Amino acid sequence: MNTVIGIDLGTSTTEAAIYRDGKVEMILNLNHEAITPSAVGIDDEGNWVVGQRAMSQFILSPENTAIEVKRKIGTDDLITIGKRAYSPVFLSAKLLEFVRNYASEYLGEDVSNAVISVPAYFNEIQRQETIAAGTQAGLTVERILNEPTAAALSYGLEHMDEESHILVYDLGGGTFDVTLLEMFGGVLEVKASAGDNKLGGKDFDEAIINSLIKDFEKANGVNLRNDRHAMVKLKDEAERCKKALSTDDSYRILIPAITSIKGQPVELDVTLTRKAFEKLVKPLVDRTHSPIDVVLSDSGISAANLDRIILVGGSTRMPLIAADIEAYLGKAPDVAVNPDFAVSEGAAIQAAIISGEIDPSEGLVMTDVNPYSLGIQCVNNFNHDYFSVIIPRNITIPASRTERYFTYSDNQTEVSIKVYQGESQIASHNNELGDFILEGVPPRPAQSESIDVTFSYNLNGMLDVKATIVSTGKDASISINMQNQEKDDEDVTVSYDNWKDSPISDDYRAIIRRAERAINHMSGTNFENASLIENTLNLLKNAIAEDDSDKADDYENTLIGLLHQLED
Repeated sequence: MNTVIGIDLGTSTTEAAIYRDGKVEMILNLNHEAITPSAVGIDDEGNWVVGQRAMSQFILSPENTAIEVKRKIGTDDLITIGKRAYSPVFLSAKLLEFVRNYASEYLGEDVSNAVISVPAYFNEIQRQETIAAGTQAGLTVERILNEPTAAALSYGLEHMDEESHILVYDLGGGTFDVTLLEMFGGVLEVKASAGDNKLGGKDFDEAIINSLIKDFEKANGVNLRNDRHAMVKLKDEAERCKKALSTDDSYRILIPAITSIKGQPVELDVTLTRKAFEKLVKPLVDRTHSPIDVVLSDSGISAANLDRIILVGGSTRMPLIAADIEAYLGKAPDVAVNPDFAVSEGAAIQAAIISGEIDPSEGLVMTDVNPYSLGIQCVNNFNHDYFSVIIPRNITIPASRTERYFTYSDNQTEVSIKVYQGESQIASHNNELGDFILEGVPPRPAQSESIDVTFSYNLNGMLDVKATIVSTGKDASISINMQNQEKDDEDVTVSYDNWKDSPISDDYRAIIRRAERAINHMSGTNFENASLIENTLNLLKNAIAEDDSDKADDYENTLIGLLHQLED
């Protein structure tokens, strides 16, 4: 088949690799570097810029640049660049298109197939949208692969004869995953995964930023959060500080003219010690303990039985991480893989297995698990919103399971099947994945007719659901697969002038003008409030352009509240 590459689509950076000539090779970008910043923007000429060019632009023009897009995947949030708003899928596609283009140039052939890694704790919607981004970038996504599993593949390729229990601790720029695997006889079996999709290196940067802002305001009476360009400088310097403290005992943060007070430039000059930094971020490190506990409990393997702990993700370079793991689990982690490249290397190995470059019968065999429980909404006693689990979390996939249910009311002729993913016993508190109606149930007394519901979950994290009337054999089903639900990229790239053509636009012109005046008045002086008002305004215009008066009314009310707060 066509060449298949592996891509680690990260919050902070993105890497690509290929397996050829019996080894994994990192694919270099147009700057001849293996690491590409996960940044996307539009330059002064209106052209898209991606990677290092976009990251460099972010310092001078943050309003025209987007970073950390991965944290928005799976949400309805739009990301504003210039005067337009884009979905996380669209911007991720721009990044993947850039990867596809430089990979094609590096390999000397058109690259159109890829394995893309995602955090193990990504839910179904986030996985589907990652596939959608790849498809929009012109890639056939052969497999969605969990990042810790990919890292374990990178390790396992050179250790196929090893028999061991391995804990992969993956702390990246925006997400944290922990996965426990068992290796035996060339088989790599995932036993359990857990994580935190809102914990990563960026949160450690934010801890430094918050401390600097607090101290600066105490000394100068000015909140730097109201200055967009000051915040960008702080973000850049905080990341430098964090990295420096991985090797040094202290770091001097010096930002000349970070802002002006009464027309005079003011500098920020602070020295942060490693000890002070570790105290700041200890609550973040403590948050990694709960997912570790979940994985050990779900797998039935104790900390004492772990043979190896592998660190993955650039954030694990902080000495505090290794020290905390050793203190918590009683075992020091190994430096067994490159924390920056292990995930992309593992994705390339999986790509090689798919393409036939590696014969799975002679090499590594891998199994994986589903990270969340899957089930349906049903009635349980007097609870009409009960989550009935069909496939529990951390079950080896692919998996297929069937549960039997019964009609609830007399003469019931149809059944509504609502599919959810999550861990709450209240169905509606979980992520709804889809729904369908099974009709033709024979009208009989309650509890007389039974319905079998079958879930089939595959290696891509895609789910097929079928409901069958046991007495008649009639069935209905749904396939929850983003490749059949792909969003049109331009449809979510709304031009904010389109709202004027809507028949409901006149109802909202007054609040739009009021908000636009407020944004212009705050420009450069009140970044936080201006961004919040601008984002809400853009959502309002989108709703008007779609003639959705209900959504428009909600956004109008939100804007009114924000403007009232501003005036107070």
